[in-house]
Amino acid sequence: MTSADGVSAGSTAGRPRVIEQRGLYFDELEEGVVYAHRPGRTVTETDNVMFTTMTMNTQALHLDAAWSAGQPFGQRLMNSMFTLATVVGQSVPQLTQGTIIAQLGLTDVSFPHPMYHGDTLYTETVITGKRLSSSRPGQGIVTMQHTGRNQDGVVVALAARSCLMWTREAHAAAEK
Repeated sequence: MTSADGVSAGSTAGRPRVIEQRGLYFDELEEGVVYAHRPGRTVTETDNVMFTTMTMNTQALHLDAAWSAGQPFGQRLMNSMFTLATVVGQSVPQLTQGTIIAQLGLTDVSFPHPMYHGDTLYTETVITGKRLSSSRPGQGIVTMQHTGRNQDGVVVALAARSCLMWTREAHAAAEK
């Protein structure tokens, strides 16, 4: 049995203590703090082609090297939805793994600079607000701002996100 803090209960001298990786609970998240998610993720042509075709996005800017060479950026661009998904995904282990109840929404999504094959994406998240839910005891709504940067520090993605999160005590009670 594992407690809400991810540590196995009832460990004995013969068995090692187990610590399970998890995100942070509502009560542990701090407004204004920058959470840097590492390691980065170097994006590849395979990532781009697979994601683009799996999502049925036939945009030539992602698939056709010859055509894209004649366009303003001179090469294929990474699919912006892949970039957004990776930005959010990079935050999961540190912030929401096992502590989120639901993603409530994404707003103010922008891509100020393109990503290209071979770029490395680094994401940071700032908690911009949090409040306990008035209708769901033991749960709270957290708003966060994700910023994705390439290897040169250039901002490639921005997104505001809101999530319904567990408090530590309520989650422990719910798992009993």
